[in-house]
Amino acid sequence: MNRLARMEGSARILALVKLANVGLVLIWGFAVTFVFVRILPIAEFQAFLLLVAFGNFTVSAEFGLTSIIYARLRRHWLGQDAGGMGRKAVAADGGFRLEEMGVLFLFLALLVAGGALILLLALGLGWLETGMPLLFLLFFLSACLNLPALLAKRALAAVDGNFLWEMLDCARRVATIGLLLAILAGLDPRLSVALQLAVSMAVIGFAIGHVHRRLGMRRRHWLAVRVGGGHVRAHYLRDIGASAAFTLSDIIAYNAPYFTIAAATSDPRPMLVFDFFFKMARALSMLVRALVEAALPRITRAYHAGDRQRMRQLLARALGAAMLFALLLGGVLLVAGDRLFAILFDGRAAIDRADIGLILLALAALTILSVSVYVQAALGRFTHLLARSLPFLLGSLASAPLALLLWPGRFDLAFLALYALTLLGVAMLHLGSLKRLARA
Repeated sequence: MNRLARMEGSARILALVKLANVGLVLIWGFAVTFVFVRILPIAEFQAFLLLVAFGNFTVSAEFGLTSIIYARLRRHWLGQDAGGMGRKAVAADGGFRLEEMGVLFLFLALLVAGGALILLLALGLGWLETGMPLLFLLFFLSACLNLPALLAKRALAAVDGNFLWEMLDCARRVATIGLLLAILAGLDPRLSVALQLAVSMAVIGFAIGHVHRRLGMRRRHWLAVRVGGGHVRAHYLRDIGASAAFTLSDIIAYNAPYFTIAAATSDPRPMLVFDFFFKMARALSMLVRALVEAALPRITRAYHAGDRQRMRQLLARALGAAMLFALLLGGVLLVAGDRLFAILFDGRAAIDRADIGLILLALAALTILSVSVYVQAALGRFTHLLARSLPFLLGSLASAPLALLLWPGRFDLAFLALYALTLLGVAMLHLGSLKRLARA
């Protein structure tokens, strides 16, 4: 335990293990495309991409409640560290209660059940056409396990258990990548995904159990839904409403192009180009998240202690490190982006330099946006984030129709240009927010 505590206390070690886990997550994400584009016909693969988008939508539809739990539980944990006066300050505004964990867990279970029901209806009524409905359902459920995984991750992080979660998650990712690649060696895809489900459930169960013990919880805390729900209604409805609206806006903004592109054209290339950007954006945002999360223990301490100078220093470091990752990823795309695109999509489409240039612009903007969102969500500034998300939502929804209207001959390039400009404008709003936060 002493060694684990030392690892947890080192920002460098924590950043390294988080980046290693990000690498495994990225490998898993690319492996999904690499494997399924080879075992599915192109029409089935397009339907699979819509399934992935729906899975992303469902996972994101926890409406940021795990972020609220992190912000509340982190303040509660720091208040305990501060002693009696800290605990009184946290309790004064209806601070965190252990019963909230059970309420959140129930909500996540209902969300997964609702998403599964919608998927079953889509498959049964032919809205999502596939010859392998069981495979699609199992993959959707495996994606939805990221909801309880997110709860475990953020709860552990709030009680200074970042390192333990990252090690557990690394083991989970290695196992699931191996099972995924085994499909190409002849393993039945349905069995592969089912085994991935089992591995994830075991790891998440262990992590939740550790949180249970560290917080000194009892079984009654998980089952006291009325008490926990009443506390949530009494004290956190404003944050929940703002977080839900912000998260829903973000979900639609990031995933809507899959559906607006499909409505605008039957040509698979624009969707494949956007999917390539989406994967690059997800890779970069995960790298940025890893850096920010490694700094969050210090950022949250400085914020709650009112140390403005330390806040400015930590925010500047986070932005600088994040932009360095954006530059490195940009260099990789400039050198090998076209080859990576061809390998990823099995040569079924090509990407040109103009597409890559716009993707680089969008990724640079996304870096600023990501740092701002991760920091401010951890500090519970959900109403502020909501106001910044609405321009992104409007630009994302309008990009495909405007591109089809204004430049139908180069719809793919026009869409990407409008989407990149939207991200750039939103990034400038977030940069202003970070500057004001550092001066507050």
